[in-house]
Amino acid sequence: MSSPTLDARGLTLWSVALIALLGLSAWHPLELDTWAMEVAPVVVVLPLLWLSRRRFPLTPLLYGLIFVHALILMLGGHYTYAQVPLGFWMQDWFGLARNPYDGVGHFAQGFVPAMVARELLLRRTALRPGKWLFVIVVMACGGISALYELIEWGAAVAMGAGADAFLGTQGDPWDTQKDMALAFVGAVVAQQLLARWHDAQLARLVQRP
Repeated sequence: MSSPTLDARGLTLWSVALIALLGLSAWHPLELDTWAMEVAPVVVVLPLLWLSRRRFPLTPLLYGLIFVHALILMLGGHYTYAQVPLGFWMQDWFGLARNPYDGVGHFAQGFVPAMVARELLLRRTALRPGKWLFVIVVMACGGISALYELIEWGAAVAMGAGADAFLGTQGDPWDTQKDMALAFVGAVVAQQLLARWHDAQLARLVQRP
């Protein structure tokens, strides 16, 4: 039977891979300031995962989701979201009017934090799987998305035209509303798809010696 969480070796391997990819994303990014703002969550979260490893280890599912989210942020930071090649491929394939990679990032902004919030609430509060947990997680992710949009607004005010790449609106006047809607959808989809898997891993984590 596999471990209910990552051991030190596993977390080390993930961290080394993440740091190497972070360095790769920092190699000649399109806009250095934008790269720094986009990857800042990765730089903050990685040390926190190590500091909390013994006292509050996470489920392997959650570690994996955080890793994938970091990759999305680093790719978006390197190219700026409006210029990510994967997004241009998606734009051509689906016949879209704009590069949709920014939407991928905001969907992930709901999808991954939903599982983080779910794990924290189930392990640190009296909440149990069910409708109230589902709703509270979705609302929490909506709040996180709204906070991020406020940060983008502050960056736009402070940087003026220099914040265009960070905002990634691509001329869409409804970009903010669409971003928050995608985060809501991500939070709903994550719980619908992963709740049972997550519950099984949480049960094994609680039962570990």
